[in-house]
Amino acid sequence: MAGLASRTAPSTLPWSWYSDPELLRREQELIFRRAWQYAGPAEHVASSGDFFSCRVGDVPVVVVRDQEDVLHAFLNVCRHRGSIVVEGRGNRETLQCPYHAWTYGLDGRLRAAPRAKREPGLDTGDICLRELAVETWGPLVFVCPDPEAPPLGEVLGSLPDAVAAGGIEIERLRFRQRSASELACNWKIAIENYLECYHCAVAHPGFSAVVDVSPDAYRLETHERSSSQFGPLRPGREGGTVAEGQFHWLWPVTKLYAMPGLQNLAAGPVAPLGPERTTAYLDYFFVEDGADTEAEIEELIAFDDQVGVEDRALVESVQAGVRSGLIDEGRLMPESENLIAHFQGLVREALG
Repeated sequence: MAGLASRTAPSTLPWSWYSDPELLRREQELIFRRAWQYAGPAEHVASSGDFFSCRVGDVPVVVVRDQEDVLHAFLNVCRHRGSIVVEGRGNRETLQCPYHAWTYGLDGRLRAAPRAKREPGLDTGDICLRELAVETWGPLVFVCPDPEAPPLGEVLGSLPDAVAAGGIEIERLRFRQRSASELACNWKIAIENYLECYHCAVAHPGFSAVVDVSPDAYRLETHERSSSQFGPLRPGREGGTVAEGQFHWLWPVTKLYAMPGLQNLAAGPVAPLGPERTTAYLDYFFVEDGADTEAEIEELIAFDDQVGVEDRALVESVQAGVRSGLIDEGRLMPESENLIAHFQGLVREALG
């Protein structure tokens, strides 16, 4: 178990950190703007002119493929007066701001600005959308606002090997659908809930009937800026291509996991809408040319949706509790909640 005992903490983060607006401003600057995050399906930018918009924390981003087949990610902010340039997804020959029609090429360079030639002293030749780091892994696009961030491969580490060893052919996966939600909790509470299955036997009876969540069977691993959980099927349960559930996390907010059964992968980030409100989405991927039936795919998504409904009640209850203000912090289980201790150590480190 890589690094299982590397970080332990008897106490949680201060509970005030889950509702402090000033702390959230620091987190946006010191955490979200400096890390890789899943942005969307590579299929949405497969052809020249394809684009989609997204966010990395509070940073608006547009991912686009230009006419030379080069993938770009740009800060989705016009260099004129700061308007968002494009919304949604589609296919375009240029990126035009809806405010004053400043028009950018798919390579980010400003191509046209109405009346620019009539304005003395305005040089538009060096104006470009700000470029961000972008990379892909299989059907997944990742973006990072920090130009000094390490390559995505270093962040993924052994995760691609774990996914392949689990029977998932990443290159064969195709985007199926997105599930989005909002949660009445701080973003860290949503991540911490994902990083432990200590609660599963109590709160997720359907999940626990399929996946063995006992401490002797459910494995935990931590790495430098990621962690993983592995849960085998319970004895007597029918297997499939994916015989073991695996639930990965990439610092700070990206979830990547596969349920037992047919080949599948879910990927998505959480992002703060405020100190006590979080938005999240999951993109589901399956092998379209496999032997899996529509009923099997829909059953797996419904199974995961039910777990999500149960988790919503849990995290919103935690937010209500830590908001009380009469207790400074909580306690962690050193082994069962080791991945939370690892995450909280990274939060403390990032915030200095």
